[in-house]
Amino acid sequence: MSVPRFHLAIPVDDLGAARRFYGEVLGCPQGRSADSWVDWNFYGHQLVTHLAPRNPDAHNPVDGHDVPVPHFGLLLGTVQFDELAERLRAAGTVFVIEPYLRFAGEKGEQWTMFLRDPAGNALEFKAFADDDQVFAV
Repeated sequence: MSVPRFHLAIPVDDLGAARRFYGEVLGCPQGRSADSWVDWNFYGHQLVTHLAPRNPDAHNPVDGHDVPVPHFGLLLGTVQFDELAERLRAAGTVFVIEPYLRFAGEKGEQWTMFLRDPAGNALEFKAFADDDQVFAV
C-alpha cells in the first residue's frame, strides 16, 4: 500500500514568479509543466500552480494573529521547520505571521509560520514537538 499524499491545485498569476518561489526559494523539484501550469514535488505531495486570477484576501483571528483563509500547509519535522524558516529569511521573505511557538508546554505544542507565494496564496508550515499530538484535543 502506498503512502497517501495530497494533490492540491492553486491559482497563480505569474508562472515565472511561481517557478522562482517554489523551485528556488522553497527548493521544490519541478515536475511536468505546460504553458499554463507547473507540477511541484511539495515535500512528497503534488502541488500544481495554474495560471488563474488571484484569490480574495480573507482572514480569521487566531492567537492574536490574522490567519489567512484560505490557506494550505505542510507538517514538517522540527529540524526541517527550522531549516525552512532560515531559508525563507535568507531569501528576504515577508512573513504574514513570523515563525512562533503555539501551546508551549501544552498538548499539541507546535511551531507555525505563514507566508504568501508571489500570487498571494497563503501557505502555513508547522512542526509539532510530538507528532502523536497532531490531533490532540
